[in-house]
Amino acid sequence: MIRRFFRDERGNYALLTVVAIVPIMGALALAVDYTEMSQQRQETLNALDASGIATARVIVEGATDTAAKAFAKSFFEANLGSVQPANTTLTVLLPQYNTGSGTLKLTAGLKYKPYFFGTFAQMIGKTATDVDFSASSEIKLKNTIEVALVLDNSGSMTEIGGDSTKVRFDLLKTAATEFVGLVAGQAAVMKQVSKPVQFALVPFAASVNVGPNNYDKDWMDLQGISPIHHENFPWPVNFGSNKDIKCAANLCKKIGVGWPTAERNQIVTRFSMLNEIKYYTNSAQTLTAPVATWAGCVESRPYPYNINDAKPFATSDGVSSITGDPATLFVPMFAPDEAGDAWTATGITSLNAYNAPNSWWNDLTTSTSVATRQSYLKKYFAVRPYGKTTPAGKGPNYMCTTQPITELTDVSTTAGKDAIDLAITNMVANGATNVPEGLAWGWRAVSHEAPFTTGRPESERGNSKVVIVLTDGANTYYTPSSLGFNDSALNQSIYSNFGYAAKVATGYSKTRIFQGTTVSTTDYSNTNYTKAMNEPFNTLCNNAKAAGVTLITIALDLDDKKPAEKAQIDVLTACASESRYTKDPVTKLPKKLFYNATGDSLLGEFRKIADELSNLRIVG
Repeated sequence: MIRRFFRDERGNYALLTVVAIVPIMGALALAVDYTEMSQQRQETLNALDASGIATARVIVEGATDTAAKAFAKSFFEANLGSVQPANTTLTVLLPQYNTGSGTLKLTAGLKYKPYFFGTFAQMIGKTATDVDFSASSEIKLKNTIEVALVLDNSGSMTEIGGDSTKVRFDLLKTAATEFVGLVAGQAAVMKQVSKPVQFALVPFAASVNVGPNNYDKDWMDLQGISPIHHENFPWPVNFGSNKDIKCAANLCKKIGVGWPTAERNQIVTRFSMLNEIKYYTNSAQTLTAPVATWAGCVESRPYPYNINDAKPFATSDGVSSITGDPATLFVPMFAPDEAGDAWTATGITSLNAYNAPNSWWNDLTTSTSVATRQSYLKKYFAVRPYGKTTPAGKGPNYMCTTQPITELTDVSTTAGKDAIDLAITNMVANGATNVPEGLAWGWRAVSHEAPFTTGRPESERGNSKVVIVLTDGANTYYTPSSLGFNDSALNQSIYSNFGYAAKVATGYSKTRIFQGTTVSTTDYSNTNYTKAMNEPFNTLCNNAKAAGVTLITIALDLDDKKPAEKAQIDVLTACASESRYTKDPVTKLPKKLFYNATGDSLLGEFRKIADELSNLRIVG
């Protein structure tokens, strides 16, 4: 019997279970607690990351230190899920105090209290403790942003805004000023870098004014060597009495002893010609002064330099050797005197009988050929009699109607913001519409290369370059007849930054308005000119985006039911960059940064753009 007892194994399972119950329960407790701890840890990490991104956005929108920290804590705790906020801690290190890194750093701590492990620990005679862990998240804020506001200053901006009772130009000035203020407010928190937010203003109409103070810069064509510099000025000229202007290798000079000694061999340029055009300032006709100075507008560079940011570079030894491509230089606008008045000692013999758009000087020839009267260059060396004036709105600066560009200015300072605000206030609406030229100069305004070098290097990390283009109409270039003038000189257009539509510069097969396009070069109509300006605009946009520039476009009061305006909307939409943060609610694709505004909605659209720029300030 005793032997059978020792051989009986039926109760061993219970004994084994009693022996194994402790490690089994321990393992189960560990498994449950580990799973729960892992979940709470992940929820804490998710809340930490979400809070970092959200807080970064309120920081770049101008939140105070106290408000940013309070927002971070509130957002963090609201996203903790099943984790009790009382079991967590959050430390916020703002960018301006995070020396050298320019990052927003959030550190979260979690104290996990085990559900079952404590009981198990007591079973084995141990003391259970809470489990602590911490994690950090850093959001890199871009240090700087550079914005060029390219704003339509054409005459149509004086019309009433579509659904408003106010003039478009007034609406634009109000919206642009508030926009600058919103973005400038974001600069206050970026204390670890200089010039955190800079703005440039590029008013455009038919042309762009780069500033008359830049007349002597080396990116201007100071020697007249650009292939378009002497377009419409057919040198050489023989004045007689051993006094000539002769040209060689694109250099034109005063040659002959008939010139005053100081002027012999002097290079003739558009700048020097402005000094030649004088009037008598006294009734005795003994004192003279130049009639006009250069207002600051420049010609569009020949293709392809009109649609890129190529650095202007060309030098000449003043004799025959030229280094670099002269076509990259910028040529001052100089509107030729068109057929009209002829002055005599006793008065004016004809009062613009030819009805030309820009008759402003003495033709000085009796030729009845309108083309000859326009191109007769000796007239610019005559002195206007005392008491006679240049007709209002005409002259060598014809179609230069905008205020000068305001270069990149630090709006984080009161003085800088005031300067941009004043430039916006001083804008004047007058003239045609040339959106491509406005965009080209907006790109150049934020560029690091000449002509304006205040932009940060394109290779600099943590910097965004943004160009915002607003227009209220299609690109325009006008035939004289469409404005009520005659065109007996066969210019086929008024003079503007492309020159004349029918005047081809030496060395080119097309006039500049047709260069780089596939449109007809013999269709001299306003409609064809618009097509010719639209076509290379797309390439210009792509070139700027490829260079890392973010393009934002705004159509103001354009109706997509009108073919011409619909075409401009399509052009502006295609030009715009894609948002890196916002998706189109319909297509689910990245949203195009194109805004179709009316007069009353313009301010709201600018506020949306301010939000988009806030997103650009967040890298990760």
